[in-house]
Order: sequence, then C-alpha cells, then structure tokens
Amino acid sequence: MCGILGIIGSKSVTCELVSGLTAIQHRGQDSTGIVTFDETFKIKKGTGLVKEVFLAEHLERLTGNMGLGHVRYSTFGTPDENNAQPFMVNYPFGLAMVHNGNVTNFLELKEILQKEDHRLVTSACDLELILSVFASELGKMDLNHLSYEHIFAATAKTQERVAGAYSTLTMIANNGLLAFTDPNGIRPMVFGEKIDEKSGEISYAFASESTCFDYLGFKLIKDLAPGEMIYIERKQDGKLVIHSKNENDTKNENDFVKQHFCIFEYIYFSREDSIIHGATVAKVREKIGALLANRLKQEIANKNISPDVIIEVPSSAFYFAWGLSKALSIEYARAFSKNNFIGRSFIEPTEKIRTNTIRQKLNPIKEIVNGRNVIVVDDSIVRGNTSKHIVSILRNAGAKEIYFVSAAPPIKYPCVYGIDMSTKTELLAATLDEKQIAKLITADKVYFQSIDQLIKLSDETLIPSCCFACFNGKYPTKIDEKIISNIANERGNARCI
Repeated sequence: MCGILGIIGSKSVTCELVSGLTAIQHRGQDSTGIVTFDETFKIKKGTGLVKEVFLAEHLERLTGNMGLGHVRYSTFGTPDENNAQPFMVNYPFGLAMVHNGNVTNFLELKEILQKEDHRLVTSACDLELILSVFASELGKMDLNHLSYEHIFAATAKTQERVAGAYSTLTMIANNGLLAFTDPNGIRPMVFGEKIDEKSGEISYAFASESTCFDYLGFKLIKDLAPGEMIYIERKQDGKLVIHSKNENDTKNENDFVKQHFCIFEYIYFSREDSIIHGATVAKVREKIGALLANRLKQEIANKNISPDVIIEVPSSAFYFAWGLSKALSIEYARAFSKNNFIGRSFIEPTEKIRTNTIRQKLNPIKEIVNGRNVIVVDDSIVRGNTSKHIVSILRNAGAKEIYFVSAAPPIKYPCVYGIDMSTKTELLAATLDEKQIAKLITADKVYFQSIDQLIKLSDETLIPSCCFACFNGKYPTKIDEKIISNIANERGNARCI
C-alpha cells in the first residue's frame, strides 16, 4: 500500500508535492520520491519519511510545472532505495511513473518482458513491470504524431497485460500527465483542480486520497472509475487540455464494469477526513461501528458480557468505537494516550518492530479502565501479536474483563492486492475461531464484524461495491494457489532484511 500524487500546472509544483506527500505519509513510511519535468526529468528519492528525504537543496533542484510524488510501504520488493519510486525510462519517450497497488502476474510478466519485449527488469519493485509494459506498448504507436488516442491505446493494452490492483500516474516528457486505474478499480485515485485567483490559470492533480487536496487547496472533481484513463495534455501554447476515457461510458448497462474497491481503505488505510466515492471515511466507520451493536446487544441481554465502558485502539478505530457506543448507549472514553511521533504499527515490516511500535505509541489512562469491564475496539485482528499486547496493557492498568471487538470480519484469506496480509499462515482467523483467538490474545471475549452486514452496507448504502476477498476468498481477478504462493514468497523475501 502506497500513496501517490501528481500535479500539472503553470508554476513550479515541487513545494506542493512535498506538502501533499506529508498529508498521505500514513500510507507509506519506507521510502519516498519526487520527479519533476523541466526540459529533463529531475528526481530525488530515498528511504525514510518525506521530511527526512527532502532538504532545501533538493527543492531548489526539482524544478518544473509537472511532477509526481510517492510514499512507499513495501509489500513487493525490499524497502530500499533501489525499489523506491518514481521509476523512469528514456525509450520510446521519456517516461516517469508512480503507482499504488500490487501486480499479481509479476513472474509471468517479467519473463515475457525479457524474452519478447527485450526489456530487462532490474528492480524488485512491480512498478517497473507496469512501466516497462506501457513503454513497450507506447513504442508500437506512431511516435512522430503521438496523440492522446495513441496514449489511451497503449494504456488499454497495458491494462490487458498487467493483472492485479493498481492506480498509476505517468509523466510523458514534453507532453503531459496520464492517470489510469486497474479494470476493477481496486485501488483509490481522485482527480482535482485548482484555479489561481489572480491569473485564472488552472492546475490539475491526482492523488490517493482527497485529504491531500484539502492541504493543497484543490477542489475534488471525482474518483476515477474502474479502468478509467485521464490524460492532461500540455499544448504548445501552455494550455492544459483534459482527455478522458471510461469504458462504462460506451457500454450497455448490463456490460458495466463492477467496482471492487478495497474495503480496507475504509477500515484502516485512508484518513478519516478523506472522501472516497462520495462518502467521508469517518461517517463510514461510524456506521460500521453501529453494525457491531447488533450482536453485542444479544450478548449483553444474555449476560455473557457486562461492559462498563467502550474504548478504542487509536487512531483508526475511533469512529468504530463511537458508532458502537451510540448504538449500545454505553459510555465511550478515550483510554489511551498516543505518542503521535511514532508511525503506524500495521505497516511496519516485521512483527518485532510492530510490537515495539505499539509499546512506544500507546499508554493507558488507568483511571478510565481500572476495575471496569472494557470493550476495546480495533479496526481488525490480523496476526494477533498487537491485539495481545493491547490486552496486556489494559490488564496491567487494572481492567477487570476485556472484550476485544474487531470492526472488520475475520481475515481468513491472503490479500494479493497490496495490503500486508499476503501470507495465510499469519492470519489467526484462517485457522482459529473467536474462542481460540480470545484465549491466544488473553482477552475474555473476542467478537468480529459480520461479513454479511458489511457487504449489505456496501451494496445498499454508503460505498461502492467492494473487494471482500480477504474475508471470503472471492478475488475479483484470476487468482490461484500458485499466485498466492508467489506473492507470499516475495513478501517473505522483503522481510528478510
């Protein structure tokens, strides 16, 4: 899972790129990079946070009124500078690219690129595969009279060849900025514009989340649809022209491409102030939290549990706990003090680092939990070590009984689309039931969200049709055990560093 940003306008975009990337830093902390275009590509990338990688001298060098930015959380390839994005090629055009997602047919693509397209893949980052395929397809066009139709044709071929989940931004030297998504729309991408109050000149931007636009003063125009392509062409007079193509616009209603948007964007990854497909993440999480009450009401009525207070694991679980508190009419309290200078634990590369991060990040407010029965709500239970540590913290703070509630249903199947849940042996719910998980994490009770209720919420109310493959094993793309094994092995190699 990563964060991407692309801006094209009439002025230097470097400062906006740096500022925008800090707004989506939560999407990746392994590495970051920026590339701009000013007669030639200017690039800077490295491992670490945005504020650590980009210094004043870098900003002076990264000139240009078109640029791309990236923050990386490595689920494919090791988290080193060699695999940091953006990536560039010089043939058939100067191209620079960033992406968010996972390529699932990476072994097959790598072999074909080397044998048939005669392109050597030198990194362990799957972005290089997308870039190489797009460059190969673009090279088949009339390069002396390159038009947006040629660019869209090369993009469509790339979407046919590259399987998996991806939102991608590409700069084409001396031409413009291209955005496209995978045919299932699994990964997020938003499109926005900003009009200069003095000059009236328009700038356009693409990003992983709308909160990025809030920081930069861009107006959200739309979310990209499944497989959609948008190309911002810069004419010789400097004017920016939008070209767009959405396959659903030319299809009959029965042939529409169904969205399979990643449900974990709502559950965990996106910021609560982001708007995705018309719904604020905070409001979606509150409604998901309210759904949890359906089962817990019965448990309370049957006297299986007797909660005194509802708390959350900061910060993504706040609105789940708030929604549950209102639905059950049970007191909500903030019971953890959070150190905001510590990163997100879920996206740390190893379990040891995750546990250390939790220990450094959270400290209990003892008087809230001491001597009380506590419902503690978290966004999900994946590997269990973090949950076990949370329970231990609450026990040491004096909590009597601890009921651990997951806003997500049981995660039973690996995610192959960019969430760090690619190894089935890591997933507690793949082999254990609620009672067994409660025993393992030393909680008195464990409760999971109902997948049926979550799917109903997706289908009927707030959000587009989502991908629930990590809960039910129904992958929207062609996935078999070999692909799952390949991705698990690749992720395992990335952790052995």
